[in-house]
Amino acid sequence: MKAIRRFSVRPVLPEPLRPLHRLARNLRWSWHPETRELFESVDPEGWRESGGDPVRLLGAVPVSRLADLAEDRSFLRRLTAAADDLHDYLTGPRWYQGRVAAEDRAGPGASAPSGAPVPSVPPGAPAPSGASVPSATSVPPGPPAPSGLPTAIAYFSPEFGITAALPQYSGGLGILAGDHLKAASDLGVPLMGVGLLYRHGYFRQSLSREGWQQEHYPVLDPDELPLTQLCEADGRPVRIPLTLPGGRPLHARVWQAQVGRVPLLLLDSDVEENGHGEREVTDRLYGGGSEHRLLQEMLLGIGGVRALRAYCGLTGHPEPEVFHTNEGHAGFQGLERIRELIAGGAGFDAAHEAVRAGTVFTTHTPVPAGIDRFDRELVARHFGDDAELPGIEVERILALGMETYPGGEPGLFNMAVMGLRLAQRANGVSTLHGRVSREMFAGLWPGFDPEEVPIASITNGVHAPTWTAPEVTRLGARQFGHLADSELWELRRTLRKRLVAEARQRLYASWRQRGAGTAELGWIDGVLDPDVLTIGFARRVPSYKRLTLMLRDQDRLMELLLHPERPVQIVVAGKAHPADDGGKRLVQELVRFADDPRVRHRLVFLPDYGMGMAQQLYPGCDVWLNNPLRPLEACGTSGMKAALNGCLNLSVLDGWWDEWYEPDFGWAIPTADGDAIDETRRDDLEAAALYDLLEQRVAPRFYDRGPDGLPGRWIAMVRRTLTTLGPKVLAGRMVREYAERLYAPAARSHRALNLAAAAELATWKTRIRAAWPDVAVDHVEAHLTPPAPGGAAELGSTLSLRVRVRLGGLDPADVEVQAVAGRVDDTDRITDATHVPLKPTAGPDLEGRHLYEGPLALNRTGPFGYTVRVLPAHPLLAHPAEPGLIATPSEATSEAAGVLMR
Repeated sequence: MKAIRRFSVRPVLPEPLRPLHRLARNLRWSWHPETRELFESVDPEGWRESGGDPVRLLGAVPVSRLADLAEDRSFLRRLTAAADDLHDYLTGPRWYQGRVAAEDRAGPGASAPSGAPVPSVPPGAPAPSGASVPSATSVPPGPPAPSGLPTAIAYFSPEFGITAALPQYSGGLGILAGDHLKAASDLGVPLMGVGLLYRHGYFRQSLSREGWQQEHYPVLDPDELPLTQLCEADGRPVRIPLTLPGGRPLHARVWQAQVGRVPLLLLDSDVEENGHGEREVTDRLYGGGSEHRLLQEMLLGIGGVRALRAYCGLTGHPEPEVFHTNEGHAGFQGLERIRELIAGGAGFDAAHEAVRAGTVFTTHTPVPAGIDRFDRELVARHFGDDAELPGIEVERILALGMETYPGGEPGLFNMAVMGLRLAQRANGVSTLHGRVSREMFAGLWPGFDPEEVPIASITNGVHAPTWTAPEVTRLGARQFGHLADSELWELRRTLRKRLVAEARQRLYASWRQRGAGTAELGWIDGVLDPDVLTIGFARRVPSYKRLTLMLRDQDRLMELLLHPERPVQIVVAGKAHPADDGGKRLVQELVRFADDPRVRHRLVFLPDYGMGMAQQLYPGCDVWLNNPLRPLEACGTSGMKAALNGCLNLSVLDGWWDEWYEPDFGWAIPTADGDAIDETRRDDLEAAALYDLLEQRVAPRFYDRGPDGLPGRWIAMVRRTLTTLGPKVLAGRMVREYAERLYAPAARSHRALNLAAAAELATWKTRIRAAWPDVAVDHVEAHLTPPAPGGAAELGSTLSLRVRVRLGGLDPADVEVQAVAGRVDDTDRITDATHVPLKPTAGPDLEGRHLYEGPLALNRTGPFGYTVRVLPAHPLLAHPAEPGLIATPSEATSEAAGVLMR
């Protein structure tokens, strides 16, 4: 019979074992081997059956076993040591605290005395019950933190991949978010995560007999997950309210996961106060139609800020100074913060500037199709007097996300565009992706070259304790340089052997799900070989990642797999989005090839790719294959995780591999980029290049054995990957870069832009925009010193510039006039530009023009060019391009100036 209601019964642990609860509820166990080993020793069989989940383990372990452990002095000593270690980890100073202390000792100008209180409510935000809010014009930003670093950072993401025991992720974005939180915890960075709790998570994948992907959505019970519910002081669960069109309420509860030192707040709409439709808002990750997605993103952004305020009010945690949105899904958080300030008396423009100052936006997609875009009318319907954010005019909200630039679609609301307009700082996730993003979003900064678009890049990293095999972790990077070749090779074989066993087990389970009987599966015992070159390919299955590129010439692939002396074996995994039938067809094509009795022992597809499988797959492969359409892979961190285990990369030069590839670390697959070649021809060429590399370079090097029977050159590449590439790809490096390059400047801007300063900046921008149509470069003169006969200049000479500029009623203090100079290409475009400010020397003249002058050193040989431009200038601007305004010489002015020298 089916139960009419489900609930969980928590175990009551004997008093000596009570620390197990805290150890289980803090997800640090997921990357701390000693704690995992402790839980495994509680009940080894139960640990395996629970999938390595301490919460499930403790809910199933027999009472008699708990009683025995409570009397086991050896176990209790280990338990005490683990509990003490966690306490020290959570309370001791780490990298971030060291940086704060160092800045305190150095005495930064913006610092307050050590121990200065941190405001618990942002300037102008609604105060907790019983507190008062000063008027907007009188609210300072509060005492600054004891250093230039922020006291707290809120990190919003639609998904978080922390551990398989908390399945709230679909792919790279969520895994990256999980690694970001874990690395922040290890470094002591005061991060707070904000996301949604999906009752069905992402789907579980299986295959039909014909190899077609099938989706299953298990129901997740929060009481059986490593979560605690956020409650009021009187024990009532916290409720976060949103208002839907027509005044309908949407309520959400808040669950907290503790990720080491980092609290992660997850909003859940499946509460009794909601109607059926509202309860389903957080049913599935990336499920439903446009309105469903919009509601999820409103709950994530608007509800997420409200959840943070509730959490900080209840716990005393410092309010975030910096808000980081991981992709555009959480962009509405900026609107909620604007509403808070307006409720405190600020105007919209001042609130906008104040919010932008403390916001960081990270874009993860290199293609417009990867961005959430909503119909204008759909968005408009969800805001206003009878919906959400009634204090903000709907047109002001729409203006933040509309694609009002050349090439945009004016009827669509673009979440990434809103994210950029609400953030003073933005970045892509690799050097190449930063360049692609600057080009993709250049329309938001008209008149600026793409390289000047204010989108930086911080290359992603991965959390080594999560993704490195225990055997590799125990050795440590320092030992790899001294480990004998034979020991390193034996380590690699051990990891490969473990993957073979794991793959056989998963393949057997998959075939049983596909309807095969035990009698017809004996062949699985011979699948894969721990002594054969093993290639891994595992990721989501959108078309641009080209899951089936390896099948382009199936005869040639078969020759590689069955080579009598240098065989290759391939392990493949990946999920297609449930609505992507094209991706499902790619999976089916790959599965059908893998089902061929001639090659099924050499190529396997493992369904239901997730963190648990990945942690076995990365260490066990010799080569990690990645062949996306360049430059559509924003970063691609799976190859990083493989590299941490000594796996070599074989990849298209895209994402992170484009900037860190060296022949010591693997191989670069040549690409046929460019618009002049059709997609079919491109796939043919790049597949052929892949086969050539495998046949001529990769396999020969793996099987080239010396007199000692070892592949010396291969082992050298493994060693270099572990010792040189490994430290580059770490999430710790990534989070330190975020802290120093984005979080600290954002915190300084947040403190500088109190509401009075924000109002002044907003008024200044309004005045500048109104006057800018009349700003113009009217005349440019250039005199060469020493004079050069025939117009040719010599290295070391100086060009003296005199520029007359119309300022349209602005003051010279409102602008900066620059000379822009550098090499020129065949189209006279300036490359590798240098910007030289010119000084105002006179004006205005009778025609209202101001004179600017300055020297320009000719310090480069070859074709050289210059131009001049006028930009708005204000000390509170984060970047000269921030207002999106620029004035350059007209074509006639340029021709009269003679701007080119060759």
